[in-house]
Amino acid sequence: MKLLKQIFDFYLNSSIHVALSCYALVRITFHVFHIQYDEPMALFVFFGTIVGYNFVKYDALVRVKRKPVGNQLKIIAILSLVSLVLVGYYFFHLKRITQIVSVIIFAITALYTLPFFPNRKNARNWAGVKIYIVALCWVGATLVLPYINAEIPFIPDFFIKCIQRFVLVFVLILVFEILDLANDDPHLKTVPQTIGVKRTKILGFSLLVPFWIVGILSFSFHELIINLIMVVMLMLFILFANPNRSKYYTSFWVESVPIFWWLMIVFL
Repeated sequence: MKLLKQIFDFYLNSSIHVALSCYALVRITFHVFHIQYDEPMALFVFFGTIVGYNFVKYDALVRVKRKPVGNQLKIIAILSLVSLVLVGYYFFHLKRITQIVSVIIFAITALYTLPFFPNRKNARNWAGVKIYIVALCWVGATLVLPYINAEIPFIPDFFIKCIQRFVLVFVLILVFEILDLANDDPHLKTVPQTIGVKRTKILGFSLLVPFWIVGILSFSFHELIINLIMVVMLMLFILFANPNRSKYYTSFWVESVPIFWWLMIVFL
């Protein structure tokens, strides 16, 4: 049992789970816009997520706080290095415009982690900005990149789906911020720190309205049912979120929402 827990913790700590969530959202983008499966695009996002998230999570520990590097962190570093090589490989299979946009997304991720400006903290520590940067990066990586790589003309539905994807990620991050309330630096001014847990939950419930409306605009009964299940699922995650919840509540269950969404599209 202890070994299984160690494997499961490694699966979460190495960002494989969140990478699978991003992969699921890419597959949803393929489905929504009737794009033929593009393996280099999907795997570029998958391995890019591993590299990006591990860089964000562990850079400060090693570079700034100089924490001792344990065995698990060494394995994660090796995994990240292999993923970086694969990201480079798949990068050259993408269209030129996709490459340019992906570099912009990477630059935003780097800005989020590293202090580029003298006497300024990184963007991760800018008051009230974190949630928007993360949501925009997710939309860019899981929707904008696959869309432009497929060379599809921009249509109104693309922008509508961008709003829906942004709302989804924003709501999921709200749950994370509620659970991290006790540990977050007060200067971050996260949403729960600014307006309180109760109002944050009300905000999350309110944002599910445009998410639902976008879902029913497809006029498909199949999509209608799936979006209804998604709304109920998100409402429950928001409702039961509190700072005393286990880390697995967000790091596994909440981050599984995009995977559940993809599986419902495939099997329902």
